[in-house]
Amino acid sequence: MALSRITRTLPGLLVETSSIVFPRKFSVSAVAAAIQKMTRVRVVDNSSLGNTPYHRPPRVIHVYTKNGIGKVGDKVLLAIKGQKKKALIVGHKMPGDRMTPRFDSNNVVLIEDNGNPTGTRIKVPIPSHLRQMEGDFSKVLAIASSFV
Repeated sequence: MALSRITRTLPGLLVETSSIVFPRKFSVSAVAAAIQKMTRVRVVDNSSLGNTPYHRPPRVIHVYTKNGIGKVGDKVLLAIKGQKKKALIVGHKMPGDRMTPRFDSNNVVLIEDNGNPTGTRIKVPIPSHLRQMEGDFSKVLAIASSFV
């Protein structure tokens, strides 16, 4: 912390000011690392919609949970290339429970309305605890190449 006192003399006026300079600290809270509205995500399947380059990254516009924060296994609504598509979260940056992997990026797999995946292969490892979770993830797990 740096403290500096500046005394200025103006015509007919003596002004004393003080300014305190604090060093900036940048931290990401747990909520900011989770998947919520307006979060940029990475599509990790080989669907044509997710792999074609586009000037805007896919963004989450709705999370289908009560609190609005998505974790592995939750469904989200994406804005991708001017369209709205549903997706399944298969990896996120936020640290979770013990012995669960923490990913470098927020990964999603595009799915159709009935739950079938749009692509035929998933390019990144999938968390193995997705097998024990509630929900119908069998088709997504079938196209996964590896598990963590």
